[in-house]
Amino acid sequence: MSESPAGLPEPAPGVPASAPAAPAPAPPAPALAMRGLYKRFGATIAVAGLDLDIPVGSFYGIVGPNGAGKTTTLSMATGLLTPDHGTVHVHGVDLWADPRRAKPMLGILPDGLRLFDRLTGAELISYAGLLRGMDPDVVRGRRDDLIAALDLGAAGGTLVADYSAGMTKKITLACALVHAPSVLVLDEPFEAVDPISAQAIRRILNTFVEVGGTVVMSSHVMSLVEQVCDRVAVVAAGRVVAAGTLDEVRGGVALERRFVDLIGVEDINQDLSWLRPSSD
Repeated sequence: MSESPAGLPEPAPGVPASAPAAPAPAPPAPALAMRGLYKRFGATIAVAGLDLDIPVGSFYGIVGPNGAGKTTTLSMATGLLTPDHGTVHVHGVDLWADPRRAKPMLGILPDGLRLFDRLTGAELISYAGLLRGMDPDVVRGRRDDLIAALDLGAAGGTLVADYSAGMTKKITLACALVHAPSVLVLDEPFEAVDPISAQAIRRILNTFVEVGGTVVMSSHVMSLVEQVCDRVAVVAAGRVVAAGTLDEVRGGVALERRFVDLIGVEDINQDLSWLRPSSD
């Protein structure tokens, strides 16, 4: 066998040289990637250089004590609040550099959202779709599907001002879904929601994940996160202190116990003997 000028053997005549190995495919971009998010309000640092990746197709829970920065983080991750520093990418698209491409991929249910509550539920969903430039016939069909799926049929013609807390959560979820986003970001979606409404919301969210969507939700209820989420991040003082699959973060104990261990809650033994009922 002859040698090449570099001293390597050349293939025999008629024998094709082996093709170079194909490069391994690049892993898919996270559904939501946050890098170095930082936000200060006056003297208060709400989010302090937070990094977090939300994988595609996950049901991701974000938990933390009050004031941990969860709502501020989700507001920055969805374009509702401008970070002082840091970046957010939605399926690889820079949210702040290219919002016209990134924002249609997001469906958002913020905490404390002010609604046009003098509209009926059906009108509010339609408004959300038309505001995104959707075809009116498409909006109408999706609106009716969402009202039926969320068991809001009887309330579709009722003013949102007259809705209960559970009905309000369901109608805002419908508004977040009408444009068929790929990522849902929900701040406390089950807060003040009755069990029947909660079941309807969970059914919709589980179906969304099963067909390839990604759900990110914040919650204070650890048992709920354990029931519905497959991944979780614990946030404290504006930073992620633990993140991964539910089992990885729990470490063999209940999530609530692990949460307390990570946050380092101090034992308070304040004497409240004055609370005893008095016979006077």
